[in-house]
Amino acid sequence: MNPVKRNRLTGLALALLIFAVDQWSKWWVTGPLGINQIGDYREILPFFDLRYVRNYGVSLGMFEATSPEMRWALVAVTGFIALIVTVWMLRERSWSEILGLSLILGGALGNIRDRYRDGFVTDFADLHIGEFRPFMIFNVADAAITIGVLIILARSFFVRDKDDDKTRQSAPGAAES
Repeated sequence: MNPVKRNRLTGLALALLIFAVDQWSKWWVTGPLGINQIGDYREILPFFDLRYVRNYGVSLGMFEATSPEMRWALVAVTGFIALIVTVWMLRERSWSEILGLSLILGGALGNIRDRYRDGFVTDFADLHIGEFRPFMIFNVADAAITIGVLIILARSFFVRDKDDDKTRQSAPGAAES
C-alpha cells in the first residue's frame, strides 16, 4: 500500500476513534457518573469541572435549533459539511492535512449523532479560572474539531507558501532567479 493511501486510511480510522471516544465520554459522564441533568456538576480539579449542558446550537451555541425543523436542518447541514470534509480528506496527500481533517470529521460525526438521537449536543467539559470561563463548556468532539481547524489553519498560513514555492521552482519552464 502506498503512503498516501495508508495516510488516508489512518485518517479514517482516527476519525472513527475520535467519534468512539466522544460517544463513550458522553455516556460515561451522563451514565455511570450520573451528571445528566441541567445544573449537575462534579469538580475534578480547581480549574476543571464536569458540568452537564445541552447545546441546541452549533459552534459557540450559535444558530440554536428552536423547532424540530431547525433541528433537522442543522443535522442536514452539518452532515453535508461532514461529507465535504470526508471527500477533502480522501483527496489530500499531506499527512498534516489528513490529520486535521480526520479530527474535524470525527468530532462532527460525534455531534451529529447527538443531535440526530437527542435533538441537542451533550457538553460537559468546563475549564475555568475561578468564575472566569475562557471557553464555553465543550466535549471531546468540540475539542477535536477545534484542534483540527487549528492544524488546517497553521498549515495554510505557514506551510503552503513553502510548498507552492517548491512546486513553482521545479515546474518545467519555471523562470530562473
